[in-house]
Amino acid sequence: MAGHSRWHNIKNKKAKADAIKGRMFTKVIREITIAARLGGGDPEANPRLRMAIEKAKEVNMPMENVERAIKRGTGELEGVNYEEVQYEGYGPGGVAIVVEATTDNRNRTTAEIRHIFSKYGGNLGSSGCVSFLFEDKGIINVPKDKYSEDEIFEKAIEAGAEDVIMDDPEYYEIRTASSELYKVRENLEKMGVEIAKAELTKIPTTTVQITDEETATKLMKLLDALEDNDDVQKVYANFDIPESILEKLEG
Repeated sequence: MAGHSRWHNIKNKKAKADAIKGRMFTKVIREITIAARLGGGDPEANPRLRMAIEKAKEVNMPMENVERAIKRGTGELEGVNYEEVQYEGYGPGGVAIVVEATTDNRNRTTAEIRHIFSKYGGNLGSSGCVSFLFEDKGIINVPKDKYSEDEIFEKAIEAGAEDVIMDDPEYYEIRTASSELYKVRENLEKMGVEIAKAELTKIPTTTVQITDEETATKLMKLLDALEDNDDVQKVYANFDIPESILEKLEG
């Protein structure tokens, strides 16, 4: 399994603990606010907002928090004005890293992200320095114990998906064009397909092989520090690490 995919699985487990501390609440509230500002406060007419609300439910966020975030986004309530920013750079071993963030102070966030890169052996680069190494995609996770490979592949293609990846032991990963994610998800739901998660992501077109534990450890510390920053929404990295090393890091 590609290292970046396994790392995200590890981070998903960690996210449950983070939600208790309120870290995920902060990130989800910002996403809801921006989604409402850009596409309006009606989730039925705003697919991005609808998915953000579903994420809020996943981390057990009270609905009053969700409603306040929507109203801040639409201007019904006063609040902080967030903007979306993207950072690019390199981590240990020459791994390409893309960071998506939301901030109310671009200068502060840039300084914090630069410091994290430097502290953990990476380098913050200029806009466009590594983004060409990733493709924007939509991914939809479907439980493997619910459907056969042939059944889910047929339904996915019929719904408008591009491909189905079978690598994960628990979920089929249905991939779509980024612009088609919401449509494909709706089509699958109409077919009665159970969906565990759906999100926009970046898929690396090439990966860097990390074969020693020291470099892998430094890389993981950098990625963890980036994701733990309140302003950071998502982190993408193009690496592959042997299963034996990943198991040590996960342990």
